[in-house]
Amino acid sequence: MRKSSIFSRKVLAVPYAVFLLLFVVVPLVLIIVYAFTDSDGGFTINNFTSFFSEAHNINTLLISVLIGFLNTFICLLIGYPVAMLLAKKELGFGKATVLLFVMPMWINFVLRTAATRDLLFNIGLNGGEHPYIATMIGMVYNYLPFVILPLYTTMTKLDKSLLEASYDLGANKVQTFVRTLLPMTMPGIISASTMVFMPTMSSFVISDVMGERKISLIGNSIQLYFDQGLWHMGSLVALIMLVLMSVTAFFDDSGEENARGGLW
Repeated sequence: MRKSSIFSRKVLAVPYAVFLLLFVVVPLVLIIVYAFTDSDGGFTINNFTSFFSEAHNINTLLISVLIGFLNTFICLLIGYPVAMLLAKKELGFGKATVLLFVMPMWINFVLRTAATRDLLFNIGLNGGEHPYIATMIGMVYNYLPFVILPLYTTMTKLDKSLLEASYDLGANKVQTFVRTLLPMTMPGIISASTMVFMPTMSSFVISDVMGERKISLIGNSIQLYFDQGLWHMGSLVALIMLVLMSVTAFFDDSGEENARGGLW
């Protein structure tokens, strides 16, 4: 009988399981418990009624969703053609140029945001006078690489013969893009959208630095509640974010399945 090795899969999975338990499961349980309890530890739903009964909280949630959608759309609008250009092997500079988009991500997130704010200030787009424009520029700058990378990876693996077959069958460039290229790259689009939409909503550094604290996103609400020691309300808002992330992940999985199965 063969002895089990000390480096078996089950043994190697133990550190990962311990990490998930301590830093994923336990915090998630604490968030749920705090969201449904009051300061005395008793069960309550007053946190929900208090949050959704205040117009400020509803406005913050709606603004966060709007900015999340807008940032995702702009990043896709810019990132898709850039990824198409970089994925063309005949140009021969794709990998090197992708590295140029990745390199700014090696710099500290806060430093990048502060540098962007100073640059916009020098050209007259300071956050005090144009908080939404400055915030959107900061969002697009910070999250654009998260769109380009998955789209570039998807496009480099495409079967180019399908595009050639589309042209041979009489389709023009627009028809080929809509009926062939777009469905084939849909998994990359969905993945990129997921990587941009939720982090945009939960971000608070960019809105604070770029908008000079004139824009409040749902991430700012979580930070504010926790800073003030309001753990139960902060946990409630975090739970709302988790629900939104779960819904997004559901559409991510179903969308990728439809994209794979519905090409033709």
